[in-house]
Amino acid sequence: MRLVRSFDALLPFRLLILLSLVTSSLSHHPRSGHHPRSIVTAAQLQSSYDFVIVGGGTAGLVLASRLSEDANTTVLVLEAGDTGDAEMGIISVPANAYYKSLMGGPDDWSYPVVPQPATNNRAMVWPRGKVLGGSSAVNGMYSVRPSQIEVDAWASLAAPGNDTVWGWDTLFAGMKKSETFVPPGDAVQAADIQFGTGSHGSSGPLYASYPNFIPPLVGSWGPALSAVGVSASPDAYGGQNWGSYVATSSINPTNWTRSYSRSAYIDSLPPRSNLQILTNATVTRLIFNGTSSSGALTASAVEYASDRTSARNTVNVGQEVILSSGAVGSPHILLHSGVGPSDMLNTAGVKVLHELPGVGQHLQDHVSTQVVFNTTSETAASILASGSTASVPGGLTSFLSFVNSATAYVNVTALFGDSAGAFQTAVSGAMESSAASLVPSQDATVVEGYRAIYNVSQQLLSSPLGHVEILLNLIETPAGPQSIGIQIALQRPFSQGYLYINSNNTFDYPLIDPKYLSHDADKQLLRAGAKFARQLGQTAPLSDTLTGEVTPGSAVSSDDDWDNWVAQTIGTEFHPSSTCAMLPLSLGGVVDPDLKVYGLANVRVVDASIFPIQFASHLMAPTYGLAEQAASMIRAEHNAVTSPSSTSSPGSTSSPAQLPKNAAASASTSSIPAICLSLAIYIVIGLVA
Repeated sequence: MRLVRSFDALLPFRLLILLSLVTSSLSHHPRSGHHPRSIVTAAQLQSSYDFVIVGGGTAGLVLASRLSEDANTTVLVLEAGDTGDAEMGIISVPANAYYKSLMGGPDDWSYPVVPQPATNNRAMVWPRGKVLGGSSAVNGMYSVRPSQIEVDAWASLAAPGNDTVWGWDTLFAGMKKSETFVPPGDAVQAADIQFGTGSHGSSGPLYASYPNFIPPLVGSWGPALSAVGVSASPDAYGGQNWGSYVATSSINPTNWTRSYSRSAYIDSLPPRSNLQILTNATVTRLIFNGTSSSGALTASAVEYASDRTSARNTVNVGQEVILSSGAVGSPHILLHSGVGPSDMLNTAGVKVLHELPGVGQHLQDHVSTQVVFNTTSETAASILASGSTASVPGGLTSFLSFVNSATAYVNVTALFGDSAGAFQTAVSGAMESSAASLVPSQDATVVEGYRAIYNVSQQLLSSPLGHVEILLNLIETPAGPQSIGIQIALQRPFSQGYLYINSNNTFDYPLIDPKYLSHDADKQLLRAGAKFARQLGQTAPLSDTLTGEVTPGSAVSSDDDWDNWVAQTIGTEFHPSSTCAMLPLSLGGVVDPDLKVYGLANVRVVDASIFPIQFASHLMAPTYGLAEQAASMIRAEHNAVTSPSSTSSPGSTSSPAQLPKNAAASASTSSIPAICLSLAIYIVIGLVA
């Protein structure tokens, strides 16, 4: 309560938000027991399916939807989390991602991270969605794409001399296929949003749009960045994502709700008897039965259980197992299935069935922190809709559509100025010493993979690509509601960690060691990013409303000061990747360009764990694109057909031209029962008392 009462001028607005969230959640709550037809109980399962998809998250539900378009194919999704029905009122409201998040509760894996020496051994946690829809159901909804330069670099790294399977053209097509883009409405154009319609999809299942309320301060973002040498990006989604822009978000503008893998790819489907989804089913291992003609192991069944003490059940596999459990879940399952580094598996008491040293290696993550500034009461009030949602076009529902969206990707020239060349030279010269001392594996192929990834990353330093992301945080910072943050996130770390196990029980969490800041270049990039954020906050027109730096404050000025502050404040940006990297076997790879696990005849991995390098972007959009293209690849292999044209995509109920000018008019206006409204008022009175 002290935080609320210390800002009495903003108390009415904060109470308004609380009341709005309570009533909005109640009005969106589905009727008890409502399930899409495809969500089933264990008693309804068949004994065998053509495809068993492990993980009903961002990629898994794309695959489920697309593969089940073939009526002669049976598909089962096994999801460890619950359906999300009981939390739909929270999930569906965009602003709840910040004000009423599901993170930290039963719908979040909350993976603990091994204490990191470079961060003062602080205890950290990686939030990941444990609910149907996965992290797309709980994330901040940024729909940001990587650039052509880095995607083509991935393709060349994954398949030297044969980069035609992936690359920009392939991923770009998948990302466009996944989305229906809706241009910004008149209500938010004061933010000077720039976009290129031709770079977006127009009939995909997932909506990519903008909130129907954006605070006026966002309009100062681009001009302030331009003043410090970072130009606006006129079309950040067509392959050149560097510079500043207002990002799209995965928001459905027909009713201003979250658009995520469940709502987009599953809930909108017509009845499909060949698709079933079982929730509360944690996959414990893959079962192999013999080898193929090529000598590879063949997965014949998938074992799962509802919890640690429950009986293990199995379902048979007719064609393929597809792991879509993310950068933590997919390697975890492979390891417990006996596929991975033999020394690790022997230590954990897991029988080695196939030695594959790269499983769990090459782990990379975006780390972030923020410089915080005070602002005026007037500016804080404008962020809270001027104290009244009546001033927002579309009213309460539009107000609750607001999420952070002003971003920029800043290159090394803007970060280091005249010292950029010296920084690049030092990074290049440190490759061999880094490979000798920083790789968390003794396997020669994994070390070679580190060198290859490092070499690509240091070459990209010479490109216009952003290596630090800068975000405008208008949602309350730890300094209170009258503060604004400028966040800094490292995009392409030179530090690589790993994921491993020390138990043979799948219900024991894996050990995650990202090796944060083990490479000095990462410290320098974050330091330069923090200095840049300070300079940006002192630059007009942002400086017209930012009244002084709160954190870290003027006491932090030297490089040592900045490094100490960064070590104490960084955390994850929620973007782990690369633990099942698409690389040649000689580079410690786990999957080939067809997404098949080396040494396994019928197991693929389709999720963010396969990207061998970190992209300068959020990972949701490229993961959707990956899953779309993977589905086409799998269907072509098994059924000699390609995926239907995007004009028949599920979930596309409106094209941009068909949307009303103020789409909020179509939002649900169902009344709230008196008992629910009384509960909301009771909560507010309790806070004021």
